[in-house]
Amino acid sequence: MSADAAARTTGPGHPAPEAAGQDGETRLTVWVALAANLAICVAKAIGGVIAGSPALLSEAAHSVADSINEVFLLASVKRSRRPADRRHPFGYGKERFFWSLLAAVGIFVTGGCFSVFQGVEALGSGGDESHSGYVIGLIVLFVALLAEGVSLLRAVLQVRRAAREAGHGLAAEVRAGRDPALRTVLAEDSTACLGVVLAMAGMALHMATGEVAYEAGASILIGVLLVYVAYVLGKQARTQLIGEAVDPGLQDEIRADLENQPEIDSVTSLLTMRLGPDSALLAASIDLTAGYDSETVEDAMVRIRTGLKERWPELDQVFLDVTDAAAARRAGARPSAQ
Repeated sequence: MSADAAARTTGPGHPAPEAAGQDGETRLTVWVALAANLAICVAKAIGGVIAGSPALLSEAAHSVADSINEVFLLASVKRSRRPADRRHPFGYGKERFFWSLLAAVGIFVTGGCFSVFQGVEALGSGGDESHSGYVIGLIVLFVALLAEGVSLLRAVLQVRRAAREAGHGLAAEVRAGRDPALRTVLAEDSTACLGVVLAMAGMALHMATGEVAYEAGASILIGVLLVYVAYVLGKQARTQLIGEAVDPGLQDEIRADLENQPEIDSVTSLLTMRLGPDSALLAASIDLTAGYDSETVEDAMVRIRTGLKERWPELDQVFLDVTDAAAARRAGARPSAQ
């Protein structure tokens, strides 16, 4: 395959085979999470109505929010791979960030706010749950914890593989959050497991003491936890939507690679922006070494661009702007006219 053909099949909207495989893994992870949430959402809602439990109803709302969000994430994976067109010459990779932002809003409104409302309402009205209602609710929550745990394990295993391929630890991969769909599923499942544990603790304490405050407090804590997760996910999505640069370490590597080219005297500026989970734009201003004719410079630019894309496949948009740094320095040092 020629270099031009390879560029066409791996440019914006045309994922490389590795990226396509990662998309397939992400879709499977989201589908597993969606199946788990739909099943336990119904169980939590039925159990919550039978038990009259605010904590269990809060968890049902949590599962509703997660299910809606997973539909958003599935849409984001598909829509982000649409090919570039005249209106979107850099592709649709940022669809991932947009849908992740909607998912964060969904967690905040459907999950967090409803859970806090349930807890506050329970504090004001008290509760008259029966013993059988508690037992049903605890059984439902235990089954939900198992289902959420399976979904969380699937997400963790995928993040661990991604971390191993990137050559860093699991925590660093989570912080990097290159795939917003996977990051959101991981956050949702982790929060869901913790939320179930809080709900079980609140119900058990209510059952043991007869004080509804324990269960209401658990519901409020679940709501606060969801609001915090929504804030973190929303903040990350916002940063990526408005144009996040690639990692500083990668920027340093790219700059060093450019400066090591014999035709380049210096790199006067280097700008990057993520266009998607595995797509980035690079725009660099370079000052050339004196003595090269135009044909040699043209060949060098083609070779350098090709080398950058081969070493870092995510750089599918590379722009090199030739400048005269010495002239710019002279102009800057020239005293202004009186």
